[in-house]
Amino acid sequence: MEDITMSSAMDVRNNDYCDSYGCRTFSGDVMLRYLQPEVHKSLLNTIENAKPLDPAIANSIADAMKEWAIDNGCTHYTHWFQPLTGATAEKHDSFLEPTPNGALAVFSGDMLIRGEPDASSFPSGGIRDTWEARGYTAWDATSPAFIMPNEEGGTLCIPTAFVSWTGEALDKKTPLLRSIDVVNTQAKRILAIFGTEANRVITTLGLEQEYFLIDEAFVANRPDILLCGRTLLGAPPPKGHQLDDHYFGKIPDRVLAFMDDAEHQLYELGIPVKTRHNEVAPGQYEIAPTYENANVASDHQMLLMEVLKATAQAHGFVCLLHEKPFSGVNGSGKHNNWSIATDTGSNLLSPGKEPQTNMQFLTFLFAVIRAVDIHADLLRAAVASAANDHRLGANEAPPAIISIFLGEMLTDILDQIETEESRGARSGGTLDLGTVTIPNLDRDSGDRNRTSPFAFTGNKFEFRAVGSTSTIAWPNTILNTIIAESLDHIATQLESTLAGSTSTEQRDTAVRALLRDILRDHRRIVFDGDNYSTQWHEEAAVRGLPNLRTAPDAFPALVTDKAFALFSHYNVLSERELQAREDVMLETYCTKISIEARTLIQMLSTQVLPAALRYQDQLASVVAASHAVSIDCRRTSGLLSDIAKYSEGILKSLEQLSDTVGQEHSDSISHALFIRDSLLPAMVKARAISDKLEALVPDDIWPLPSYTEMLFIR
Repeated sequence: MEDITMSSAMDVRNNDYCDSYGCRTFSGDVMLRYLQPEVHKSLLNTIENAKPLDPAIANSIADAMKEWAIDNGCTHYTHWFQPLTGATAEKHDSFLEPTPNGALAVFSGDMLIRGEPDASSFPSGGIRDTWEARGYTAWDATSPAFIMPNEEGGTLCIPTAFVSWTGEALDKKTPLLRSIDVVNTQAKRILAIFGTEANRVITTLGLEQEYFLIDEAFVANRPDILLCGRTLLGAPPPKGHQLDDHYFGKIPDRVLAFMDDAEHQLYELGIPVKTRHNEVAPGQYEIAPTYENANVASDHQMLLMEVLKATAQAHGFVCLLHEKPFSGVNGSGKHNNWSIATDTGSNLLSPGKEPQTNMQFLTFLFAVIRAVDIHADLLRAAVASAANDHRLGANEAPPAIISIFLGEMLTDILDQIETEESRGARSGGTLDLGTVTIPNLDRDSGDRNRTSPFAFTGNKFEFRAVGSTSTIAWPNTILNTIIAESLDHIATQLESTLAGSTSTEQRDTAVRALLRDILRDHRRIVFDGDNYSTQWHEEAAVRGLPNLRTAPDAFPALVTDKAFALFSHYNVLSERELQAREDVMLETYCTKISIEARTLIQMLSTQVLPAALRYQDQLASVVAASHAVSIDCRRTSGLLSDIAKYSEGILKSLEQLSDTVGQEHSDSISHALFIRDSLLPAMVKARAISDKLEALVPDDIWPLPSYTEMLFIR
């Protein structure tokens, strides 16, 4: 009876999840209920086929959205956009407008399509001066509007692009949409060569989001977490993740309750979350949705992070999305699983049963190889940030050297193309586990490589270097653009060679010849071994692969003649727009580390040093009392000496930090290099002294919650 009751409860819950999926989005059944059939058909043509929106239907759509929003308790609407801050932005306007006879709920097509937030205080990289305030938001119909509830009702959120008065992109969405269009244009040229029909080619994304949860009670006494999102001080706990017992372990009940709550909200927003589990580090977890088109996936990632943070607070947690919130334990990333598909559902990176003869697949594969080799510096710049510098290459994330992992089967096919041999593709076969009660398992054709920054994993590429706080729109804008350029190059070569020929044999011969040329010039980017090893770093240097170790090393790749030519040629970013992004990234890098340094100064001055001096005073009293009665206290005196030495070290570090943090420089890149080479080392040195003090000062005197408490108390 108990089992039946439990089963019934689970059925009700699953049905509730299914029935509520997407209920807070203006899509699917909601559009069918609120839109007239002809308006619905026209809007779907824009959403599914990337056709221009018919302005004549804007008022009807706006009226339907307003009715739906009010039916769901909304009093306001907002154009929801993604400025260059790396966060989202919104300005709420009420539906209500006063009239002589009272108030009416008003929302017109013009109000839906176009908004005008203040653009003066958002980062612009010089595109706008602070006294130039006008900016525009423009409705992106391909990403569904959604409702964010609050205690008083809710807000209708309309995904939009954000541009300046002069029409230049001030956001992350606009370049992403442009890059998606370019991939569509160039990929269809390749498909035409192979006689494959498709109205549209899209890029798809599946994102794995890693994060930490800590009890919110600890944050009030941790200004570093409160202001910087990471710990600037903290001695390592006796236990970290050495035993690997947290990874994929049982999810704690309190954490599971948080996950259930967050997932239900995400389902209502139409975000198809699929996977959850404990990650490597104590207190670290992962959530991952299934695949969506890149633009919607990008918006959903921003929403996912917002929901995680808000839901954590409701459950008494703080959700840390920083790439390295705790020193000495694994940091967090956002694995960017990228692929390319047709509107008919065909994955163009799926090898098929005979990949060695699947020329269309190989063409798209080689386009990726060529793109990543030519523009490895841009891919590195796409994930460059102050936070990600703590993580890349630290035996928990791929190194700063960009390379591609293909696996045994595809590497063997590369060998065949290079040597003009022909044999069947390697098969993984089956695994016999040696017991009759467990069936044989189909084995993949190759293993996975978690050390690779850009790994082929069956029918997609996993870009593992993306940081956990990153907006995925930016790295995917770069990824789409460089691959579109390679598709353009290949299509142009083949169109010229074939010159209208319809012979399949001639086409395949031309394709193989071109693939051999690409392989000859770009195979250096392919590496299937251990990317963490010293040998690989040495070999990569011999191969001529760039090793841009830090963000200031990587940022200049965005403002080369090569980058300007690439992005302007495909109208993804003008030279001015691209320069602006480098300026914003440099400024953000310098500002974030400067905030960290000032926070560290405050913590050392007002928390660490007073605690050390208090303990020093207690020890001095003990030593004096011991001497008064002729008790041998050499060890206590030694401890007193250590505490005094470290206290003096803190004072010296404070002087150095104060002198360093305020220094001005003539340009942003000089400032960034100074911060990297002078300020960061000074912060590391000060931390080392503080962490030694933490190991000696009693818990009842030490003012900061410890790593042991934050990582293990649930």
